[in-house]
Amino acid sequence: MNKIKETWDKTLAEIEIDISKPNYNTWFKKTFAADKQGSIFFVGVPNEFNKEWLQTRFNDMILKSISKHDSSITKIEYIVKKTQTSAKEIKSKKDSFQENSLPLQKSTVNKNNNLNEKYSFNSFVVGPFNELAYSASQAIIKKPGVYNPLFIYGPTGLGKTHLIQATGNSVYKNNDTLNIFYTSSEKFSQDYVNALTNNRINQFKNRYRNYDVFIMDDIQFFSGKEKLQEELFHLFNILYDKGKQIIFSSDKHPNYIIGLEDRLRSRFSAGMIVDITKPDYESRSALLKTKTTEKNIPISEEVVDYLATNLEGNIRELEGVLNAIIIQTDLRSRKLTIVEVKNLIKNNVKPKKHLALEEIIKIIAGFYSTDPELIYEKTRKKEIVNIRQITMYMLREYFNISYPAIGKEVGGRDHTTVIHSYEKIKKKLKDDPSLVQEIEQLCSILNV
Repeated sequence: MNKIKETWDKTLAEIEIDISKPNYNTWFKKTFAADKQGSIFFVGVPNEFNKEWLQTRFNDMILKSISKHDSSITKIEYIVKKTQTSAKEIKSKKDSFQENSLPLQKSTVNKNNNLNEKYSFNSFVVGPFNELAYSASQAIIKKPGVYNPLFIYGPTGLGKTHLIQATGNSVYKNNDTLNIFYTSSEKFSQDYVNALTNNRINQFKNRYRNYDVFIMDDIQFFSGKEKLQEELFHLFNILYDKGKQIIFSSDKHPNYIIGLEDRLRSRFSAGMIVDITKPDYESRSALLKTKTTEKNIPISEEVVDYLATNLEGNIRELEGVLNAIIIQTDLRSRKLTIVEVKNLIKNNVKPKKHLALEEIIKIIAGFYSTDPELIYEKTRKKEIVNIRQITMYMLREYFNISYPAIGKEVGGRDHTTVIHSYEKIKKKLKDDPSLVQEIEQLCSILNV
């Protein structure tokens, strides 16, 4: 048995134990070891759908497992090949292999601006959940700098990256002389550390300060990183003073990013802050229809309605289920029945998490950076009382727990205290936009 096959067989054996049988049979059973070049291990997969699913859902797990059996492997690449080919045969057909199979040859990322060309507004669905963010991006495309900065926030998987990259691509299409650049906060951090290590900090500063449109994803990564925040602060000021367009994304409102300096929060608030929420039924239905048309999936209206009704997750999860439908359709060479689709969802979609009351309180306390035990205690500190009242409101409004039960669980309080807390928060929500945003953020975190 050759070395790479042995490594992959051991990895598969470990993965088979860790995941469900349907998942293993669908995504791993037909994979095989294709090659190993340096620290890169190439896995053969039967089709593009299998490849995409492994890349987006299982890559971290695969890399963690395979590195136990070969510590030199630091990256996994997936190659679409119908049949297994030995390493010797691959090397003898190296040119053809690289042209047709290596993912690097199919990259759609523009090396000059780091934008992925696959993100465009042609495949972007607009609905009530993202229309304000979309409108702001369209205004920027027409006139860069009109909202500066544009800060888009919302839970993961709702299309923030798609939106900000599509905005960058559209601005570039309108004016390719503009110096546009997209990066993630993590990549920015890596560039900064490398510049410090190699004594090239001036080159780093000059490069980033010369962009006309600067787009940064996942700004929450800077939480608690003082040096990086300082560098971003100075970069922001220089770009802003020059009238350059700045776009940020985050998984939460800047006011609720723990460990973010106030001076950065102030800068982010200087432009427009908009959120993207989970899509409603109509938006989910439109998203599914757009994706099925885009990927040419034979799927009935009945199935679309069933998926839109029963899948309340994010866009990424919807696409994941569609990918599962694609591969099963491909395997069967026919359209799936509604019964088969229901069974597929049962096997591949995680059930909704039912949180215990203690867990809900712990999550709310964590949101406010507070010890959960303080919520139970009889302290009269104003900030703790406010958090306790919000907790009681959330438990009643979104989890339908009775007033007496809430009072009993939250420090043994009388049910009239809970009613007072509920009514007080309900009244404050009518006049306090900041509190409204806090409740929306908590709803997203608690998935309610």
